[in-house]
Amino acid sequence: MKISRSEIHCKTHSIPELRFEEQQLTSFSGLILFQRLFEILSFKKRLRVCFRHVNITPIYSHASIVLLLVVHILLGYRELRAVRYYNDDPLVRRLLGLKRLPDVATISRTLSSIDERSVAQIQAVNNTLVLDRLSKLKLKRVTLDFDGSVIGTGRFAEGSAIGFNKKKKGQRSYYPLFCTVAQTGQVLDVLHRSGNVHDSNGAQAFILTCIEQVKMSLPQVIVEVRMDSAFFSDAIIAKLDKHGIEYSISVPFERLPALKQQIENRCRWYQMNPQCDYFEMNWKPKSWCRRHRFIAVRKSVKVQFKQPVQLDLFIPYEYGYDFTVLITNKTITANNVAAYHNGRGSQEGIFAELKTHNQLDYIPTRTWNGNKVYLLATLLAHNLSRELQMRVHPSSRKTMAKRPALWPFEQLNNFRHRIIQRAGRLIRPNGKLTLSMNANDTIENEVLHYLNSIDQAA
Repeated sequence: MKISRSEIHCKTHSIPELRFEEQQLTSFSGLILFQRLFEILSFKKRLRVCFRHVNITPIYSHASIVLLLVVHILLGYRELRAVRYYNDDPLVRRLLGLKRLPDVATISRTLSSIDERSVAQIQAVNNTLVLDRLSKLKLKRVTLDFDGSVIGTGRFAEGSAIGFNKKKKGQRSYYPLFCTVAQTGQVLDVLHRSGNVHDSNGAQAFILTCIEQVKMSLPQVIVEVRMDSAFFSDAIIAKLDKHGIEYSISVPFERLPALKQQIENRCRWYQMNPQCDYFEMNWKPKSWCRRHRFIAVRKSVKVQFKQPVQLDLFIPYEYGYDFTVLITNKTITANNVAAYHNGRGSQEGIFAELKTHNQLDYIPTRTWNGNKVYLLATLLAHNLSRELQMRVHPSSRKTMAKRPALWPFEQLNNFRHRIIQRAGRLIRPNGKLTLSMNANDTIENEVLHYLNSIDQAA
């Protein structure tokens, strides 16, 4: 179809006059998708149950404040004071069930007044949402990854401490331990900790609790876990063996002279792939009770040349080896064990998205419980966005050696700009509440597809 030049171009000279009027305009039309999702999941009701034991009933309930934080993060805002930029948005208020949003001081006071029991129950809501999704998938295996992540604060906050931080030395921080599900890319649970603890601090009880939650909800499923060398200990491995859990754990072999010597003296290596060789052994540290399967892998890498280089000379690459050692009770081949263990790098992608797009690295208050609630709100926002995508799109992957997520998830930031942040107007033609958006075939088809799919999945 040919279009004339006059139908495309127009002259613009004058700057329009500005007027600010009370109108039912929204900048977040895409929130209608989460409004429908919240209804299906009974999300508001679940949050209200978390605070039933609280005797004080303020005008803005604790559940409303927590829900506001989840929506705040979904919209892409970071600091609490950013609430003032959308406190007049009619769709946000309808989603929250409020005629007026609280100010920053009210939010901060409410966060400071939340008790430990409420925090634990909010955490249980997050766990239940993830476990419900896993039960619907009917998986044969569920892969749990455990690792900690530093959350720094530029000011004093209750429960924070100065710990190891190679990027910002001397900064106070928290160091929570996370349990993520590889198949869904969701965060199952979190252990809140100060920043001056080792990775393994409180890890054994937390790991067993997460496994028990999955076993109780999915008794027929095979649970497998992956961890780095910080969790290498006889106590943790003995517990995993006792409960019949499959695992692979990195081994800090440089701290085990006997194991290090065996690797150095090894002459016969088997080829895993063109870059990697391996060998296996049944071995145990001197203080352990049982022998276990250890897999040593060496990878050929280029050695960095640090001496001055003359530009007119050719210096050939020198090759050396990077060594890694894994301990596992899996009975599959060494190649598959290495691929399975290397798949835990996907957890770093989850942490990166949580900090970049879900404000996980923001510390809003000076109180321990207030910061816990904000962290849980970021996890809920992340898990709900993944839940929305899993309800709308069919899984496109099968279980593979590295255990990648079954869906190629879109980052929340992309979804936010594409769908959520859409201008609209709430109108009432013939008395029927209607959200009117600008005519765009692509947006119309996608929004209707999401709504229809959410209803069918219910």
